[in-house]
Amino acid sequence: MIYPWQADDWNRLQQLRGHWPHALLLLGQAGIGKLRFAQHLAQGLLCEAQQANGEPCGACVACNWFTQGNHPDYRIVVPEALAAEAGLAGAADEKAEKADGDEGKKTRAPSKEIKIEQIRGLLDFVGVGSHRGGARVVVLSPAEGLNIAAANALLKTLEEPPAGVVFLMVSARVDRLLPTIISRCRQWPMTMPAPEVATKWLAAQGVAEAPALLAEAGGAPLTALALASDENRTLRDWTLKQLAAGADCDAFACGEALQKLPVPLVLGWLQRWMYDLLAQRTAGAPRYFPQASTALSRCASQADASAFARFMRTVTRQRAVENHPLNARLVFEELFIGYRELFA
Repeated sequence: MIYPWQADDWNRLQQLRGHWPHALLLLGQAGIGKLRFAQHLAQGLLCEAQQANGEPCGACVACNWFTQGNHPDYRIVVPEALAAEAGLAGAADEKAEKADGDEGKKTRAPSKEIKIEQIRGLLDFVGVGSHRGGARVVVLSPAEGLNIAAANALLKTLEEPPAGVVFLMVSARVDRLLPTIISRCRQWPMTMPAPEVATKWLAAQGVAEAPALLAEAGGAPLTALALASDENRTLRDWTLKQLAAGADCDAFACGEALQKLPVPLVLGWLQRWMYDLLAQRTAGAPRYFPQASTALSRCASQADASAFARFMRTVTRQRAVENHPLNARLVFEELFIGYRELFA
């Protein structure tokens, strides 16, 4: 099933049923359910007894195969690291074992990229005819996960798609996609959920403090749901207190306390705080941490404008290499020292 806030997108997309594009690029912020939407759309395209609004019937042979994960005319391509999220639990471990070839190397971290080997396997799939005489559907998520070799390998098929093949591509970072990939897809920006709809859904999932978590998640309900059970929440709250201290932020304590956390996670906290400082300074209303508006107001009034701009560029540069092997402690110490200097 799709999420409640996706009904309008679903209904508007049905206008394309008479001339369905060979490649549809679903765009939108992370955490709003684009992958589930794409999977449900794929099931609808493969269903042999579609409802009037394009919804899958859920009962035909095709739907049963789809829900069991073995429809012969469907493929989903994701990085190994996202296999569980896509409902492919175990796939990442299996691929890692095959790639490593011996017992001693099974601990290799699952890849965060979509590799050329995956695309080559996909091209074998699209090169054969349909088993059921209907469409063949490919879900690829996230599209920005394609490495250069994989993107180039996929490009020719997007330029000259085999008859009856539909690509459903999902992206939260279209700026990281090759322009040649984008130009060969029909772009579909997914609607952000209204705050009241998202808050109601979160409350139904048993989430306390739904409005605050939704704000921190930038309005993305699935991100807010993940934050509600985040094992790092205590450290996140501690880090925000350090940031709220401004000139008294203890950079070395931050490096010590946070060094075992993923660099992208901590950079996300820092970048959202910096955005809120700017929002507080210019509009008087923070976006991500409204509960910290008093501290944000104080810090915004004390920060040097030119130093602020330089530090924002530093954080942006660090985010560009956040997935590279880095010494997390040194990265965090340098960043928090830089943050403290905003108030010198």
